[in-house]
Amino acid sequence: MTPVAEQLVPDVLGPGLDVVFCGTAPSAASYAARAYYAKPGNRFWPTLHAVGFTPRLLAPGEFQSVTEYGLGLTDVCKTASGQDADLASTDFDASGLRSNVERFSPNFLAFTSKRAAMEALGRKVEYGLQPERFGATQLFVLPSTSGLATRFWDQSWWRELACQRHARKTA
Repeated sequence: MTPVAEQLVPDVLGPGLDVVFCGTAPSAASYAARAYYAKPGNRFWPTLHAVGFTPRLLAPGEFQSVTEYGLGLTDVCKTASGQDADLASTDFDASGLRSNVERFSPNFLAFTSKRAAMEALGRKVEYGLQPERFGATQLFVLPSTSGLATRFWDQSWWRELACQRHARKTA
């Protein structure tokens, strides 16, 4: 774990976003690259493209361009990096996350791991749409794209979120 006084990778947030993806914390590779989901083998960027969130495969270094597609990025833990097992509950800023989400009010906040969702919501979670909201924002839990979570990988939940996003945009 690498503790620091400021965000390791800057939030990509703003008004008018459809989906903000929220990870647990930057991996060591993401911290080193100062880019989201930068570890080789992470499925995040290929999955965004495969399920239709982006029209082309983006590289981690292009992370700030996600707003062009109505997407945003953040983490529940912004000041430490490492694997989930290396992070303490005190490393997380659930109230800061909630405040940012309520401020920018994206249609969906999609947690990219159960740990991120559990730390933000303070309870155990299952994949899919959650019963509570942050302000007007619907909450969705996705399987982690990390190579360390391969045994839990299921792209169908990512497709479900893409379908819900599409349905909301066309309603």
